[in-house]
Amino acid sequence: MSTVDLSPDLPTAAEATLDFPDNRLLIDLCGEYDKNLAHVETGSDVQIIRRGNRLVIMGQPDARAAAIEVLGTLYARLEAGKSVEPADIDRELRMGLAPRAPSADDSPQSPSANDIIEIKTRKKLVEPRTDAQKAYTKALFDNELAFGIGPAGTGKTYIAVAVGVSMFIGGHVDKIILSRPAVEAGEKLGYLPGDMKDKVDPYMQPLYDALNDFLPAKQLTKLLEDKRIEIAPLAFMRGRTLSNAFVVLDEAQNATTMQMKMFLTRLGEGSRMVITGDRTQIDLPRGVPSGLADAERLLNQIPSISFNYFTSKDVVRHPLVAAIIEAYEADHEAMLARKKT
Repeated sequence: MSTVDLSPDLPTAAEATLDFPDNRLLIDLCGEYDKNLAHVETGSDVQIIRRGNRLVIMGQPDARAAAIEVLGTLYARLEAGKSVEPADIDRELRMGLAPRAPSADDSPQSPSANDIIEIKTRKKLVEPRTDAQKAYTKALFDNELAFGIGPAGTGKTYIAVAVGVSMFIGGHVDKIILSRPAVEAGEKLGYLPGDMKDKVDPYMQPLYDALNDFLPAKQLTKLLEDKRIEIAPLAFMRGRTLSNAFVVLDEAQNATTMQMKMFLTRLGEGSRMVITGDRTQIDLPRGVPSGLADAERLLNQIPSISFNYFTSKDVVRHPLVAAIIEAYEADHEAMLARKKT
């Protein structure tokens, strides 16, 4: 497999030249009417000029270095037979412009940007795109109980369901059980039309959406009918022992402490359990503590339980989602600073 020459030729102090061995892939990298290059230019504050199979990057040294890293990573995706979408460019720009400081969790075994991790489902290969998502995916395969905590759009639930489907079709578990607390966020269940299933299903829709991405419609319908895949509110889990199953509790920040304890103690032989949540989106009544926060406090010292955390840098939805999350985080930090003064 050929690779791009990332050794910059520096005709002047303000530009670098990159050579790309495969002109076909370079065309895909640039995008229609060079729209991908324009995206990188805007995001990294450089100017990029295409000359044959070369790209000339002009700008400040730090901006050039970030753009070179982004272009190299995107070209490597194309060499691996993957596409380059606007979301991929946004992700690489965020990662390239915000170098990660080493942490105590870093180790030689931790997934890095160069690791290839793929989750096989019936309809598609799911590729964790950031270091945090790769570490999370590895934790789901390696641990019987795993937590994924972070803001919306970081792939916590999507990856968990993908791993569940992968383990199910691989014969590692006999069923998939997906659950959420049916907590109202401004509307009351009783105001919705229909029977209990009709009232509850809207709260479960994100789980149905994820399954539809990974399984053909007819197969999914049959599995739901046969109860080999179950989607149910958290309250319906009481009294059960969940054996030989891949179990996901989504939106766990809206579970109370007692509900969380009840759910965690459902874990049976041969099962895997994943708890996902966003501590900034708690819809519980005022004064009711979140079971996710209590579980994090009580269980984070147990070696066989993994905790993986996400930030706005891991958002893989529309780029505005990351900007929105960062704006709210900055406002929260400013409010805390004002309270201290």
